[in-house]
Amino acid sequence: MGLSVVCPGEADTVAVAGRLAAEVRPGDVIVLKGGLGSGKTRFAGGLAAGLGVEEPVVSPSFILMREYRSGFLPFVHVDVYRLGSIHEFDDLDVFERAADGVLVIEWGDAVSAALPPDVLVVEFEVGEDGARTLRFEPRGEWCRRDLSRVVA
Repeated sequence: MGLSVVCPGEADTVAVAGRLAAEVRPGDVIVLKGGLGSGKTRFAGGLAAGLGVEEPVVSPSFILMREYRSGFLPFVHVDVYRLGSIHEFDDLDVFERAADGVLVIEWGDAVSAALPPDVLVVEFEVGEDGARTLRFEPRGEWCRRDLSRVVA
């Protein structure tokens, strides 16, 4: 069952991500889908802040992956937009690097064949007024979690 929430501003997107931080567990994989400038990196930053990450989260577009270890759980942030193949994604060993933490993959639909069955997909859509609609699609084990507090 999918849930959605409208975020009128950037602070709302960050707040939703912060609420999601209370629901994550070690080994979780979260996929962020949406166009350029839709708020994926800002959402990742809000999630990391909710996990106690102290440093600012910036887009890993050009280095592909950033790891943050200052929070309650390790936070691994990957951007696969620039990858040329699924083999390049496999070479990053992201699942092993994030096994004891949370893995967030921007543009994750590009590597969907490599994703585990237990994943939370968050899709971003920007309206004409600039508000973002976030749609949460839980898969596998995520379907058993109550995400209603996240979209409240």
